[in-house]
Amino acid sequence: MSADAAVAEHHDGHPDPVRTRKVAMWVFLGSECLFFGTLISTFLLFRTRTGDGPTAAEIFDIPFTSASSFILLMSSLTMVLAHHSAERSDWRRSRIWLVATALLGTVFIAGQVFEFTEFVHNGLTVTTSPFGTAFFVLTSFHGAHVAIGVIMLLGTAGISYAGRMRPNEGMNVEAVGLYWHFVDIVWIVIFTVVYLLQV
Repeated sequence: MSADAAVAEHHDGHPDPVRTRKVAMWVFLGSECLFFGTLISTFLLFRTRTGDGPTAAEIFDIPFTSASSFILLMSSLTMVLAHHSAERSDWRRSRIWLVATALLGTVFIAGQVFEFTEFVHNGLTVTTSPFGTAFFVLTSFHGAHVAIGVIMLLGTAGISYAGRMRPNEGMNVEAVGLYWHFVDIVWIVIFTVVYLLQV
């Protein structure tokens, strides 16, 4: 009996755990789309209500945010390489790419913290105006997702390093990859709608 036939016989009549995890992740990401859609819509409603505070054109530093966005997008490439290595059961190389992805995500978060600090120094806080509230809530919500993704990446790398990542558990890397690519795609939308279209 081949290995595939053995696996098929083992799962006959039982839920496939890999497929279940994958479906669960897609359902979760679908619910996240609703959250981000609501926050982006709220930002668009309040983008011109700046009160006495600064406007987007006055404080946004597009070259800096573009560089930060490029770093985050490059992390999708390293995530693809991590998944590709995991599929070939090359766990050492997969761990390297997972950690590289986490480092790039950390650099993006550091850039966002720096950007927020500059905005506060220039008079834009979460209480300055409806524009400020909508902006900080939306971008902070995304930043929190990046931070969670970094924890997931390092956790997956740690599990692999401990020797608990087996060949038939490659879905763990794929699930983290799905989450990470989702976070990157959402940022492309935020960068376009919130930054580029407002200056």
